[in-house]
Amino acid sequence: ESFFVFLLEKFLFLESRFALELKEIEYEYIPVHLVKDGGEQLQDKYAAVNPMKAVPTFVDSNGFQISQSGAILEYLDEVYPEKFKLLPDSPADRAIVRKLSNTIGCDIQPIQNLRILKAVGELKMEWGKRWITEGFEALEKMLESSAGTYCFGDNITMADLFLAPQVYNANRFSVDMDKFPIISRINAALQEHPAWKKSEPSAMPDAQ
Repeated sequence: ESFFVFLLEKFLFLESRFALELKEIEYEYIPVHLVKDGGEQLQDKYAAVNPMKAVPTFVDSNGFQISQSGAILEYLDEVYPEKFKLLPDSPADRAIVRKLSNTIGCDIQPIQNLRILKAVGELKMEWGKRWITEGFEALEKMLESSAGTYCFGDNITMADLFLAPQVYNANRFSVDMDKFPIISRINAALQEHPAWKKSEPSAMPDAQ
């Protein structure tokens, strides 16, 4: 048994939960609330697990701890390779999937983290919408050459695990998704997958 720690702001950290459901890995879900009591991730108890005081954090049954969504996903793929390989076999194909994943996970998503939005203040909705839109414009171009049913061909990869939560976030910031037909088509396919239905925000035990 493994357990996985992340916060109540579910739209930001669905990648790892989606992977756990895809791979049918049993886990204990321990929510960490970003706002309650000043932010549970900032308290000493959580900082002892993750010194960055960020989420998510994954801890396996041997006590091995790893944070950062991309690192968690690659760890899960290597330790549990039997079902739903998240990265393709060839180095070139893996590089493309990592590029797509990092475009979302490193270039688009972090700009909407709570600590950034707090610093932006009253303009946070405009801020989020602007940077998601600009990021999606680039991502849509990339997907023109890589996408099939999903971001890379017709199998779910790590890139798709980053895409679905970011589209969820885009809707929160009122991004015009009609401008991004490939992203929208892929997201619609992902929404129908049983693993997504088990991991999407309303299915979480602490859904509000």
